[in-house]
Amino acid sequence: FHKAGRPFTPSPSQMPTRLHKNRKKRGHVSAGHGRIGKHRKHPSGRGHAGGLQHHRILFDKYHPGYFGKIGQRHLHYQKNQYYCPTINVDKIWTLVDEEVRTTTYPDNKAPVIDLTQHGYFKVLGKGFLPDRPVIVKARFFSQRAEKKIRAAGGAIVLT
Repeated sequence: FHKAGRPFTPSPSQMPTRLHKNRKKRGHVSAGHGRIGKHRKHPSGRGHAGGLQHHRILFDKYHPGYFGKIGQRHLHYQKNQYYCPTINVDKIWTLVDEEVRTTTYPDNKAPVIDLTQHGYFKVLGKGFLPDRPVIVKARFFSQRAEKKIRAAGGAIVLT
């Protein structure tokens, strides 16, 4: 027995012949596969064969949209042109040291957080910002992010 409590079943090649199911069927002509239908090799084709012909009902029912194309092709796609790691507004302060977070700045000063140095290009507007001014530098800002930073008394700088 296995650790899980199930009996151990070896693969057919390891199993002794006397334990094979086929031993019981010796002497019976079709060995349980029927005289009329017959046990032929791949009667309906191998793999996904016939998805548009004889297996169409199955494909339409369980895999709608499996065949065909959608959208436009982008020839010579280069990933670096679309590289734009994002960060949400609520995570901006986690990039700064504890010291910067706790210090109180005079009215006309604010800490600068350069997100491109931290590897982020775009700021998104999920979550809440603490109510203290901060200057955020990034390449892109969503409208909600911009609104939240400005509402906290901060500013944005496009780099």
